[in-house]
Amino acid sequence: MRFFIRLTKMLLVVILLYFIMRLRDFWLPILRLIVTVLTPFIIAAFIAYLLHPLVEYIHKRGIPRALAILMIYIVFFGGVGYGAYKGIPVLLDQLQELTKSLPMLADTYHGWTTKIHDQTAKWPKEMHKRVETSILEVEALLGLWLTKAVTSVKSILNSAMVFLLVPFIAFYMLKDMDEMKQAVWRLTPKKWRKEGIEFLKDVDESLGNYIRGQLFVCTLIGGVAALSLWIAGMNYPLLLGLIIGATNVIPYFGPIIGAIPAALLAATISAKMMMIVMGIIFLLQFLEGNVLSPLIVGKSLHMHPLIIMLSLFLGGELAGIVGMIIAVPFVAVLKVAVLHARERFSTH
Repeated sequence: MRFFIRLTKMLLVVILLYFIMRLRDFWLPILRLIVTVLTPFIIAAFIAYLLHPLVEYIHKRGIPRALAILMIYIVFFGGVGYGAYKGIPVLLDQLQELTKSLPMLADTYHGWTTKIHDQTAKWPKEMHKRVETSILEVEALLGLWLTKAVTSVKSILNSAMVFLLVPFIAFYMLKDMDEMKQAVWRLTPKKWRKEGIEFLKDVDESLGNYIRGQLFVCTLIGGVAALSLWIAGMNYPLLLGLIIGATNVIPYFGPIIGAIPAALLAATISAKMMMIVMGIIFLLQFLEGNVLSPLIVGKSLHMHPLIIMLSLFLGGELAGIVGMIIAVPFVAVLKVAVLHARERFSTH
């Protein structure tokens, strides 16, 4: 009897999901509107989550909370603002220079593909065809990534005015954190309060150190990469350092994704420059994997590498680069939720 009840429940869930997907033309625009409205609040909540331990540390030293937040804001947003003031003009100049160099880079690329085509012409027909197919697939993949990157940048620029609200929203979240916790506490049913606190504590323990540490490591790697490439005489060092640092947030695959643009651009200069750039990236990733991440991030997630890789593949398939970035934190929260659910059902 239990088997038939469970089977019926599963069938009802499948039918419900089917009708939800059939009605996606109705609810998808509403969902997009909700996501657009909530995005500044989500980003502000993320910033507040990152800065909250520091605010609490300063506040416990006898400094009023509002003043502690203001001090951190001056350092945090002041540093970001100064970096943007100094870095954005250089970044725009490098982007403009790269745009002017695109025809030359395209000619170099076509020269490579022609050379590969000529060298593989005498190979068996199937192997030659497979090489050409691989080249076309790589071109399509790079074109898709470039399109997504341009679309993302345009979306961010179009929403610039909305994102100006983020610091103010984050300020009030940090200032009224205790009141917000009490409101959530009052809205939560009594029987779930204790379990809810334990769940959030475990999520914060598993995820908080990972996110803060990972962001610090990525910023450090990106800055050192830009400086190293500039010293080596590589073109567009700030732009490439930004890409290397940003993609480094993706475990395992991020360094490879970040290395591709640097390697391709270095190859158009000379084989020697390509070797230097690849050597810099290899040394940085060795330093990050063997020194920085174990020291700063540690093993806070307590997840097997195979689970992390599987989550990255799924995230990439569902939402591209953004999906790969949020895949690991999502799986970490899901793991904590599953453990708590198993513990709850085992005791009842």
